[in-house]
Amino acid sequence: MARAPTTSDPFNAIAEPRRRDILTFLAEAERPVAEIVDELRMGQPSVSKHLRVLLEVGLVDVRREGRHAYYRTNPAQIKAIHDWTRHFERYWQNQLSRIKARAEGTASTAVRPPGDHP
Repeated sequence: MARAPTTSDPFNAIAEPRRRDILTFLAEAERPVAEIVDELRMGQPSVSKHLRVLLEVGLVDVRREGRHAYYRTNPAQIKAIHDWTRHFERYWQNQLSRIKARAEGTASTAVRPPGDHP
């Protein structure tokens, strides 16, 4: 089965770790390209390529001011991804509950010093 191009599907677009890094950085505030380049220590052509993909799938928006481009996340598109992943939250919660129960069970069965009774 052929894989969907990264420029047509937000899920394929965020499969790339550097794009997720960019989205995480943009979640805090709108940023110019130069700031993304500096903060993430990526080359400008690479950042521009990733931003173009994110823009094409709607995960970021751009505002132009003269020769400068300022990028920000598109909350509606990000929410759509978040809503989809929430279907699987019960698996994460179950895993966390099992880890907590195991840790607490281990702690309660640990060897206690003499004279120390529960």
